Amino acid sequence: MQLNRQDLIEAYRRMRTIREFEDRIHLLNEKGEVPGFIHLSAGQEASAAGICMHLRDADYIASTHRGHGHSLAKGCDVTGMMDEIFAKSTGLCKGKGGSMHIADLTKGMLGANGIVGAGIPLTAGAALTAKVLGTDNVAVAFFGDGAFNEGATLETMNLAKVMNLPMIFALEDNGYGEATPASWAIGGDVLERAKGFGLPAQRVDGHDFFAVYEAMRGVVEQVRAGTGPQLLHIKLYRYYGHFEGDAATYRPNGEAKKVREEKDCLMLFREKVTTAGLLEKAQLDALDSDVVTLIDQAIEHAVAAPKPEPGDLLTNVYSSF
Repeated sequence: MQLNRQDLIEAYRRMRTIREFEDRIHLLNEKGEVPGFIHLSAGQEASAAGICMHLRDADYIASTHRGHGHSLAKGCDVTGMMDEIFAKSTGLCKGKGGSMHIADLTKGMLGANGIVGAGIPLTAGAALTAKVLGTDNVAVAFFGDGAFNEGATLETMNLAKVMNLPMIFALEDNGYGEATPASWAIGGDVLERAKGFGLPAQRVDGHDFFAVYEAMRGVVEQVRAGTGPQLLHIKLYRYYGHFEGDAATYRPNGEAKKVREEKDCLMLFREKVTTAGLLEKAQLDALDSDVVTLIDQAIEHAVAAPKPEPGDLLTNVYSSF
């Protein structure tokens, strides 16, 4: 797997940070302390971390309405993200983006996006830039099973192949496009559909960090070398409803509980590294404690941070090129 002890610690830190961040936002939302619409990615941490561990700041990603995990895994500042979700002027987007539109170009995060599939053509633009400039940077489009049937998604897959773009399509299939089962909505096999555009494609267990990490290692090496776009079909699960407030009654009773008990990515990671003697339980427990402190501090900062002023509406809206 080419992961040393520091890599393993970093992987667990990223996944644990995402989980704690999402769980705390869930509780804050229940108390009515967080404004706006919230979509959480708890349960999907192994995908974000396993992919972004291979990326540099100069590489780009675009995300979905469920973008907190991708942002954190790509290196976006925890405090700046929390401030943004609280709609404070100190947020990454000065409080204008909120949960569904967090972005940080300094970290290669093109943005979460409330429009289904909208980040995919944006990622193609970043990939085209890398190709024109002659860099070995790559661009990763995160999207869900619901976006796989969007015209923009399929058109971008074709364009990426035709132009041989350094682009990776990361399909995070959590089983439901909002409330519609992916098994009902997607016609044919995902891998065969991708191969129909000439894209190499493989299916990955998104509950297993090591499976995602290893699959992405091979893919990103090839894409950086100029072999063209590829697709990863990552099978995983979201613990919370489609959005905060969604009772998720469309899911079978006990389904989420069963996944948490048997396939939780953090649980599986801990079991593997401790059983193999790669990390000790005490090390992981200490990381858990550090992450709780980090999120506590981020929330305290967000609560106390200043709100945007009326004049801020007109700043950072347009860029001059």
